[in-house]
Amino acid sequence: MNSEMRSLFPIFAKETSLIYLDTAATAHKPQAVIDELSRFYSEEYATVHRAIYRRSLIATEKYNETRLTAQRFLNAAHLEEIIFTRGTTDGINLVAASLSKFFFKPGDEILICQTEHHSNIVPWQMAAEQTGAQIRWIPVDDTGAIDLQTFAAMLNKKTKLIAVAHVSNVTGAIHPIQQIAAMGASYGALTLVDGAQAAPHLALDVQKLGVDFYTFSGHKCYGPTGAGILYGKLALLEVMPPVQGGGDMVDRVDLDKSTYQNSPLKFEAGTPLIAPIIALKPALDLLLETGLDTIAAWEHRLYRRAVEQLQEIPGFRIIGTTPEKGAILTFAIEGMHSLDIATLLDLKQIAIRSGHLCAQTALRRFGLETAARASFGLYNTEEEVDLFVEAVKKIVRVYPS
Repeated sequence: MNSEMRSLFPIFAKETSLIYLDTAATAHKPQAVIDELSRFYSEEYATVHRAIYRRSLIATEKYNETRLTAQRFLNAAHLEEIIFTRGTTDGINLVAASLSKFFFKPGDEILICQTEHHSNIVPWQMAAEQTGAQIRWIPVDDTGAIDLQTFAAMLNKKTKLIAVAHVSNVTGAIHPIQQIAAMGASYGALTLVDGAQAAPHLALDVQKLGVDFYTFSGHKCYGPTGAGILYGKLALLEVMPPVQGGGDMVDRVDLDKSTYQNSPLKFEAGTPLIAPIIALKPALDLLLETGLDTIAAWEHRLYRRAVEQLQEIPGFRIIGTTPEKGAILTFAIEGMHSLDIATLLDLKQIAIRSGHLCAQTALRRFGLETAARASFGLYNTEEEVDLFVEAVKKIVRVYPS
């Protein structure tokens, strides 16, 4: 990417020494997103769906434009397949809670990849506790890639759902979602994909992938916090019960019972996070206009530049080495704690992630409890990568043995 792209993000004009390498956690916001939020709150604010006055109609129109953009972003077949959520975690919990009401029964099996984020583990553990379903773990090999042969052997008529990230937030592995979904579908299993680490970096087509559910967070896509997208196949959404009751999701309320709206409103109870959802549109527009393939190519260039230099450090270890991976560099350095690495880098205005990365089972697969992680976005530069590498090498030289 070039300086023109970086200039879209005002934080880097103000914080000129900041090297931000934690985009996998949350991305900074372009001026267009900030302006949309500010304009809506200061000039346009109104509720949606509930009033006939002009400002409400305009707000509703802009709100619906984001849904149309999300449909295009995912290439969903129907607008009704796009549900607004608070983020990836909210989307997964929505599906798990709804399926627990009618879909799972004792003895059913839920298959989860062992390198999942906690958000794609804990909701299914809760579902299993409530319904008597069983969780089985899909293994990964030493590179972080899913062992498809073992996965195939795990599938059987009791398999009801497969929960897997498109891109691991630890290893960066890009899992073969289309193949996984097809293998599961041959046994009648549903597939839910955590797309939090894929949506900002990969061109997506849920119809081609063949998944039943796909969810991602707006804040990782350079949009606001509090706005997310859940895609679900319309045939499933039509039979799934809502998990929250309240305004906007109802058709008719009587003293003895209520009936519900169709999807997506059935799953969107209460006054929504209107401003963040409206401001998500310019973020998704930026990704589409820039081109996800272009973004991914640039980020991989930065990743490779970092890895080539960091591998020179004695005791340096990359977690996740499969060739099919995103620009996520999770690493450990022998004899150094990840917290120390991140703290010392912060003194140089370099921001990375450290700790268990909300993925304890993933790190334990590689014999670790904590790790450091650098992740790249469309605003990062080669100069920043070189400064990051130089800083890490210096920390290693002066770190007490």
